[in-house]
Amino acid sequence: MSVKTLSIRMDEDDYRSIVSLAKEEKEDVSKTVRELVELGRLMLAIEKYKNGEASIEKSARIAGVSISKMLDMMKEHGVTANLEEEDYLNSLKTARKAW
Repeated sequence: MSVKTLSIRMDEDDYRSIVSLAKEEKEDVSKTVRELVELGRLMLAIEKYKNGEASIEKSARIAGVSISKMLDMMKEHGVTANLEEEDYLNSLKTARKAW
């Protein structure tokens, strides 16, 4: 996996919050930011699915996980999967590619 460096600007309160969280977790700030980004991707994917803005497949891509993992994560967060015919057919295509 290729690692990239990113420089961002944020307000003082957000910065202090991240530094404080990193200290509490006994982690470096970079790792804390990466964890927040990962969690943010998951929450964005779930919200887009709940709002009908994304299919399960698209939500999984946003979150960076497999469709089955996305379904598990939705269940963990109390989101019911409203499988549309398109979602079902896309899942079948994905399964066929895997076999």
